[in-house]
Amino acid sequence: MEKVCENWPEKAFISGLVDAKYWTDFEANATAAAAQVYKVADYAAGEAKLKEVLKEYAPKEIIAVGGDENPALKGIYSRLSEDGTKVYTEKFDIAEHAPSADVGISTAEFGIGESGSLVVDNYSYEARVTSMLPFVNVVFVNANYMVENITSACQIIGKVFQKGYCGFVTGPSRTADIERVLSLGVHGPNKLIIIAVENEGGAK
Repeated sequence: MEKVCENWPEKAFISGLVDAKYWTDFEANATAAAAQVYKVADYAAGEAKLKEVLKEYAPKEIIAVGGDENPALKGIYSRLSEDGTKVYTEKFDIAEHAPSADVGISTAEFGIGESGSLVVDNYSYEARVTSMLPFVNVVFVNANYMVENITSACQIIGKVFQKGYCGFVTGPSRTADIERVLSLGVHGPNKLIIIAVENEGGAK
């Protein structure tokens, strides 16, 4: 999957700006923006939480990205398929099934404590449709990759951004265009579920 930056921690993260101490603010503000936030110890716990979440929505089709870059996610997607769920991870399969998929599973590069936003590298088409089209968007992020505010986020993005698409995602899609009544899910996912993994090491 093509990205703005293939290795954000190594190439973009500025020492002193990215710190787990901003997690508390991120969790509070993301929750206030109507996201469901779960912090888990590792990808094994993340997989268990994901399966728990999926039971609620009983998806017939899932589109998922990030497995090529993250072996732990690739393993999770494979096991979901073995359980009988249709999980599409290839670029052209995602494009074909994006309009009908119930759930999209994607990744974020880091979070912003000040706003509870996720910073997503959505350079590729498949990453964009996975995070924008399905009713439910589940996002995996490293719980330690947090910055204090939007200024810090822009400093990090500025180190590597040349072209492409990066976005800030704050809660599920919402609008109040019609008679100033707040509606969720009009221009994107109705549900945003964040699974933040503390320890990424040793996952398979």
